[in-house]
Amino acid sequence: MRSHRRSVVVFICFLFLFSFSRSSYAIPAFSRQYGTSCATCHIDFPKLNDFGKAFKDAGFKFPKDDGDFLKIPPVMLGAPAQKELWPHTIYPGVIPGIIPIGLRFNSFFNVVSKNANNINAQLLPGTPGTVLPSSIPRTDFEPGFFSIFTAGNFGSDIAFWVDDDISVSGANANGTLGDAYLRFVNIGRFFKLPKDSLTFKIGQFELDLPFTQARAYDISPYDIYTEANIGVLNSLAPGQQNVNNVFTFAGAAHGVEFSGGHTYGGYHYAFAIMDQNTSGSTASNPNVPTATGGNSGSVGLFSDSNFKDLYGRFAYRFNLDSDPASRKEIQAAGATGPRDHTFLTLGTYYFYGRSVQHIIGDTGTNVLEAREPFYRVGGDFNFNYHAFNLYGLFMYGHDDNLLPLSTLTGFVSSTPAKFNGGFIQSDYMVLPWLMTIMRWDRVQSTADFLNGIGSSAAGPNPGNYFSPAGDTRNRFTPGAQFLIHANIKASFEYQIRPPQIVYASGATARLTNPFRTNVATAALEFVY
Repeated sequence: MRSHRRSVVVFICFLFLFSFSRSSYAIPAFSRQYGTSCATCHIDFPKLNDFGKAFKDAGFKFPKDDGDFLKIPPVMLGAPAQKELWPHTIYPGVIPGIIPIGLRFNSFFNVVSKNANNINAQLLPGTPGTVLPSSIPRTDFEPGFFSIFTAGNFGSDIAFWVDDDISVSGANANGTLGDAYLRFVNIGRFFKLPKDSLTFKIGQFELDLPFTQARAYDISPYDIYTEANIGVLNSLAPGQQNVNNVFTFAGAAHGVEFSGGHTYGGYHYAFAIMDQNTSGSTASNPNVPTATGGNSGSVGLFSDSNFKDLYGRFAYRFNLDSDPASRKEIQAAGATGPRDHTFLTLGTYYFYGRSVQHIIGDTGTNVLEAREPFYRVGGDFNFNYHAFNLYGLFMYGHDDNLLPLSTLTGFVSSTPAKFNGGFIQSDYMVLPWLMTIMRWDRVQSTADFLNGIGSSAAGPNPGNYFSPAGDTRNRFTPGAQFLIHANIKASFEYQIRPPQIVYASGATARLTNPFRTNVATAALEFVY
């Protein structure tokens, strides 16, 4: 029996040797500073355990007696006595004793269904001798993300974080800045508020979502986070809508955030004010100076309207351990040492914006402006029991729909554009280095379905999912991940994708029966 179990474990290790998570942001620089393993803060990096959540809440430092645990002391920027002389001198601070830089790289191996090229049915019948475009391969090796990141604390409870994808899919041009911010922890102390009740963040950052997308451990993103609200724009479908809002929760915010409480127990809230961009483009007037473009302007603008979007979240976590004293600690007491609490978190969130569109009016010299309020609202839960974690989220999206009058003298309110959906995911730590995963994603959008009718594979995708077979898209994704070392991880997932139909370009004739383009992805990642 022991030999059989050993064979199973070896087989699982071999099976997942080529896999990994899409977005990992463990910071190995912290391991160097504190002389500890990544597993101190992470269950299966980048997923945080309760201690890791407390470390992040405290501004990337140990929540208690931080100085006693630092193996590499920080460099003082000024003498402590300068605190007493302020404001007649510069207030002293610190920088990390080593340059807190980490690197990350991952690579992928994809296997897709043989029906992936069904889309070429739109090209037939064609002119004999015509050269067809390249087909999608059944298997493909793909370089992933090569990223650099830095984070730490400047003293006075001022934390910093910057991460940048230098190269994506082997091309530097695909790289982009991730999060980059300063975070002023516990500024409520200046107003005599309870400890950790008010923290301030400014820069570019992921919204305080119920479950992170930027630091998710899954290979594929949450479908509901990438859902843009694109109304019925298809001329072949009835009920046209003047809604083309490209905002999604997967994008980074530019702005400020106020937050408070803890993510490892009790209440937690966040309120953000951020730039709005619902069109996907920005103005580039050379006569308007910008901070990064200088007097020539045209560089650095992100907003496409004067309105600033608003986002709010509130959650409460109930630690359910039997020992009342243990519930209030950062981690619960276990038979073999500290462990994560048994807990239940319930939360809600709300996002509000007002997209703006301009068209030339009836006289040719007047400009009509349509302001279409939109919101996203939902709820979430997170339940953890020892090695088992179950969590999920629901979202409802609503955009007002203003149609221009035929006289081009104004707008009239019409049927709003709506969608809903979410996900439920579970993971189980079979062993300290082996996690199994199951996820269900669901998105319901009538507009996505109608926009897919007659859409052309050669043109831009008119929706969020090319030519879905129905209003509702369900995706099931089993997977597994394991740690080869604390900083080297392998993963595997199999996406059972929603059905699709290929139509004749610009027509309603079906060229295929419903089919699923399922995808198996394996990857390998290291951080250093």
